[in-house]
Parts: sequence; structure tokens; C-alpha cells
Amino acid sequence: MCDNVCLMAQEMGMLILRAPSATELPALTDLCLRSKAVWGYDRAFMEACRDELTLKPEDLRETKLQVAERDGAVVGVAQISADGAVAHLEKLFIEPDQLRSGAGRALLAWAQHAAAEVGATHLVIEADPEAAPFYRRMGARDDGVAPSGSIAGRLLPRLVLAL
Repeated sequence: MCDNVCLMAQEMGMLILRAPSATELPALTDLCLRSKAVWGYDRAFMEACRDELTLKPEDLRETKLQVAERDGAVVGVAQISADGAVAHLEKLFIEPDQLRSGAGRALLAWAQHAAAEVGATHLVIEADPEAAPFYRRMGARDDGVAPSGSIAGRLLPRLVLAL
């Protein structure tokens, strides 16, 4: 018998996680910007975030990246970096029309697994204040605040997930 998750998967299509190619990076950057904008930020704020949300070719070599694809369309992206026992969730963005579709949950599970595979015991998340409740529902605990990499004086919730 199929439960609610199975029914959602049937209605929304199968979600596939895979590594991105270098040619996809500009489109993935655009996805990050669209996803961030869902919180109602103005044009000036979004422009200030552009560099931090841009995926670059060196990210493919220096970090771990994964995309979520549904019915042949990319619907999300996640990026982690790791340094010993600590990994950082650099990005986790979902297409606005795919929010609450399970893509974010799947990409976060991938990030946890990928971080653990390289020896990390904790995943640090510096979250947009609007996204922090999602990470808390996924088991992250608050661990202070961190300065925004884009907006001077702005503080972001810092959360930690034990792996």
C-alpha cells in the first residue's frame, strides 16, 4: 500500500540526485538566485548576494556538489565543503515551484552522507533566517549566529547537524 510520500513521488515524478557538469553552473547560479528571491528580498539585496550565490568551475574541484533532477529538469542544488571533522553546507537551493516537494530533504540527506564520507562529524549551516526552520525540522540545532558573506552587519542563524 502506498503512503503519502509514495503518492507525492508519483504525482511529482521521480527525484534523481547526480553530480552537475561545468556547463550547468550558470543555470545553477540562476536557480540559487531564484530560490533566494522567494523570501521577498529586493533587487539591491539580491545583487549584493550574487557573488556568494554564484557557482564557479573551481567549486567542482574544491567542494562537493549535487543536483536534484525531476522529469529531466534540475529542481535543486546542494554544495558542501569539508575541513576535517567539520563540513559546511555552502548552498542548498530549490526551485520555488518545487519547495515542499522533498527535493530539499533529499539534498540535505545527500549533504550529510557526503560530509560523513569525508570524515566530518558535524555539518555547519549558516542559514537564511527564513530557511532556518527547515533545518531545525531536519534535526539541526542552533549554534549562535554568523556574519553574512554578502550583507555587511547582517547576522545569520548558525546551525549544526551531528553526523
